[in-house]
Amino acid sequence: MIPKLHYISEGNSLKEVLENIQKACTSGIEIVQLKLDTISEKKFLKLANEVKEITTHFQTRLVINKHYKIAKEIKADGVHLDKNHSCPIEARKHVYTWQIIGGSANTLQDCETLLEKQVDYIMLSPFKNSTEEENSPKALGLNGYTLITEALHTATPVLGFGEITTNDVSAILNTGISGIAVSEEITNNFEIIKTYNQLLKASSTEEKRHTF
Repeated sequence: MIPKLHYISEGNSLKEVLENIQKACTSGIEIVQLKLDTISEKKFLKLANEVKEITTHFQTRLVINKHYKIAKEIKADGVHLDKNHSCPIEARKHVYTWQIIGGSANTLQDCETLLEKQVDYIMLSPFKNSTEEENSPKALGLNGYTLITEALHTATPVLGFGEITTNDVSAILNTGISGIAVSEEITNNFEIIKTYNQLLKASSTEEKRHTF
């Protein structure tokens, strides 16, 4: 089962990244993606080990962005590969059989390619675009999400990502998207994780409701 709400790590320093992940775990996030492209692999490994201690303590799942060898070394729950990273088939040869592999997509063709490569989930983005840069991929919006999910007919979870707020969740779920990944809005207010879990009917809130 892939959780319906993913937190993509954010922070202006390594200390801030760690603090934000700890706050997300304390606030009930079920899965964290550790993403930081600005540091060396050696520093990333040290950071990943520290994050693993936090996520293990809170029984939160951890996915490592890009570095599949580090994901294997620290026994993270999986790895997430953007389009310019390694091929999922190549990564699969190196990681443990129980580790999940996710991939980023922007088009129907991207999604179909990832499904052929047997990823465990797809992150489809951007839902909205924060920049007006010429190179930035076109925002998919509700219409794009609907067209792609209808064409795919897949049981593989497809998550929305890109400037999503709580106000968008209900409409996004109606498109056939099964979950979402959030970075900025959660980093700005970790309490909002509870709201997201309620809107997504995510398992953590369901489980809490049924404990006696």
